Amino acid sequence: MAEKISREAIKREEGYLYYLGKDGYVWQNPTRSNKSGRKAKVGNEKVEREKGFLYFVDSNGYVSRVKQARGRKAAK
Repeated sequence: MAEKISREAIKREEGYLYYLGKDGYVWQNPTRSNKSGRKAKVGNEKVEREKGFLYFVDSNGYVSRVKQARGRKAAK
């Protein structure tokens, strides 16, 4: 279950990929089908990262996090 981190919702546009950058802000990057788009910073809210979590922009436009699955044993 994901935990919502941010209070600011990002309005998504068609033809862009949204992600949380190393600087803590949300960025949009054009997909291959979007030839005229440019990379840009979208949100004004900075998110502080913690080790052991995976951060992403959920379907509602908020930054969320989930604990990373580490240390599982391989299936036989």
